[in-house]
Amino acid sequence: MDLPFEVVDLGPADHPAPGETAPDFKRPLVTEEYWEDVALSQLTAESPVLLVFFPMDGSFPATYIWREIAERGWGNDDDLTVVGLSISTPYEHEAFIADAELPHRLFSDPGNGVAETYGIAHDLDGMAGVSEARPAAFLLDVDRTVEYAWAASEWPAFPDYDAIAAAIADL
Repeated sequence: MDLPFEVVDLGPADHPAPGETAPDFKRPLVTEEYWEDVALSQLTAESPVLLVFFPMDGSFPATYIWREIAERGWGNDDDLTVVGLSISTPYEHEAFIADAELPHRLFSDPGNGVAETYGIAHDLDGMAGVSEARPAAFLLDVDRTVEYAWAASEWPAFPDYDAIAAAIADL
């Protein structure tokens, strides 16, 4: 098949696995109107969290991932919080949230430190010193125990949304 893009092998990831505790972090959490520094542990203290790492705002994988999550209605009630995280700035997140009409908040991590901590960082197209998170999803319970984990091994790749739905149903 002749694809209009190159499939890139990202290699294995060394991310938190089910049963492990997900690392905590504090970053700007962005809505369409404002942002504030929030710790992941603040969110998990309120409900289980689906933490979705995605490429830069506006990329086709980011748009596709968030469209699928919206269509499935995840995080539209108090039983689950859905948040994203990428290297995009808070300003870029505000525009992406507005343009895509996302009901979810997005963490901003331009330095990509969280992806590095989670073992899912990868270099961008051979650019020295520029990296982003590979697509990944982590379902966390209220004490940040990983209930489900997935990280892309190639780009582009997308989560198994049905597997995530089953893990959410098992919470």
